Amino acid sequence: MEQSGLVINFTILLVAALVGGMVAHRLKQPVILGYLLIGIAVGPHALSLVDDLELVEGAATLGVALLMLTLGLEVSISQLRQVGRVGLWGGVAQILITFSFGLLIGTVIFGWPLSQAVLLGLIISLSSTMVCLKILMDRGELDSVHGRIMVAILILQDISVVLMIVIVPLLSETGQNLPLALGTVVGKALLIIGVAIVTGLWVLPWVMGRIGGVRSRELFLLTVLVLGLGAAISTEIFGLSTVFGAFLIGLVLRETRFGHQALAEITPLRDIFAALFFVSLGMLLDPQYIIEHWGLVASTVALIMVIKFATVSVIVRSFGYMGSTALLAGAGLLQIGEFSFILAEIGINRGIFSPDAYSLVIASAIITMLITPISLGMVSYFRSRLALRRGIPETEIEESMVVPVAGDGDEEKSVVIAGFGRVGQNIAKGLEDAGLAYSVIELDPELIFKLRCGGVACIYGDSSNTHVLSRAEIARAKVLVVTFPDPLTVVTTVKNALAVNPKLRIVARVHREREANMLRELGVEELISPEYEASLEFLRRTLSAVGWRKAEVNKAFTAIQKDEEIVKFSQEPE
Repeated sequence: MEQSGLVINFTILLVAALVGGMVAHRLKQPVILGYLLIGIAVGPHALSLVDDLELVEGAATLGVALLMLTLGLEVSISQLRQVGRVGLWGGVAQILITFSFGLLIGTVIFGWPLSQAVLLGLIISLSSTMVCLKILMDRGELDSVHGRIMVAILILQDISVVLMIVIVPLLSETGQNLPLALGTVVGKALLIIGVAIVTGLWVLPWVMGRIGGVRSRELFLLTVLVLGLGAAISTEIFGLSTVFGAFLIGLVLRETRFGHQALAEITPLRDIFAALFFVSLGMLLDPQYIIEHWGLVASTVALIMVIKFATVSVIVRSFGYMGSTALLAGAGLLQIGEFSFILAEIGINRGIFSPDAYSLVIASAIITMLITPISLGMVSYFRSRLALRRGIPETEIEESMVVPVAGDGDEEKSVVIAGFGRVGQNIAKGLEDAGLAYSVIELDPELIFKLRCGGVACIYGDSSNTHVLSRAEIARAKVLVVTFPDPLTVVTTVKNALAVNPKLRIVARVHREREANMLRELGVEELISPEYEASLEFLRRTLSAVGWRKAEVNKAFTAIQKDEEIVKFSQEPE
């Protein structure tokens, strides 16, 4: 009967995760929100469908370990070099400032003990990588300026989690000398890191090579799983967190030639247990607590969102980015992240958090996650509405942000490139090879600095702003190439550019049918869908690979391009 109950409870957890994830996906929300909400529904404080809490705790622990293992496999030092100054120093400043505000809230407003307030500061300093990435991908803004900034800060936050997980258990050691306890923990961590490095250099390559030589995916996956869980147990024996060991072994595995394969094999298993982890977190939330303390929960959520929104926006703005970019980054990072749940769980297990404080943090985290898509959408909407209006004060504000064009100001630039990401850079290289003059409008100050150092004519500003377009001499240009992944920015840029120069020829990047129709109504004929163009290139190379001659391929493509049923743009609504 016990075995039957175990299977039933485990099945209920999986079905709940599936239902919650599917509902969230259908509503175009991050699936993690679906896991959390369905966990609330099936948990002991609601329907009580799962009664084996030990099973739930075990699945959650395994999910956390696998989550940290894959984080170690994914993160590298080179990623930190790629994020730029705003990702590294801006991310550090964001964590420190948000932590300080959290500490102030805990001690002054809530009147909590110092250890509890410190843990609150650490928790609210983190944002959700899963939620942010899902929202950015759904909105097609992963490669936008604010999207790159958000991802950069999130990477630094994820790395900082490892240090936080080591520090948090010390907060419960009230009877010990804190510097001595911290030194002891650091010493243990350095010892384990040393062992891990030695193991990674001489032991792991030999073991993984032996397993890989067998050519069995099952044995390879089992080996990675055993290494991750074994490292987690080893660090727990040394008095450190289990997730620290899992992260460390992932970091070591990444440096071997088996790192990419290990990540590919462990990710599906990680996703399953991570889903169970978030369902289990939802089960811990007591809806009755929210009802009874709705005022406290609402004020806490409002404080956290205002602090994080203002902190991120000010930091991003201080690094020279436009006001709209700073606001979008702030709106996207105002939630509490998934790793904060891990810190909160350590806090309740170690007696740092009281049950009420734990319930407050869990409730606030889930609510801020739910609000994030709404906040980002509202900022994006009002930004586009502001850009479409004429004679607004924003024009005067943007004037002080425009960097004069580098190079010969009298030379007519036949092409203006709006957006200098990967697509814009490739276009610029092609124009240089063709001997055509061009200028660039870009929002990323680091890219502008590189362009100016290279002697390229460029304007720092928002291309959807009429004044910036005028300063870029759009009235004298022949062609405007709009490469932004953000559909709202593309539409507003085209509208305002045509208002300045009605004869301008425009080549625009577009993803969805709705934006394509809007641009056609404005008179834009050259619309580029990256997905459509990529599918044609895939088809061209496939036909060549099966032996078709070039003439036959060209004839087939003529027929394909006339096919009205071919999908050129996504039909999904914004």
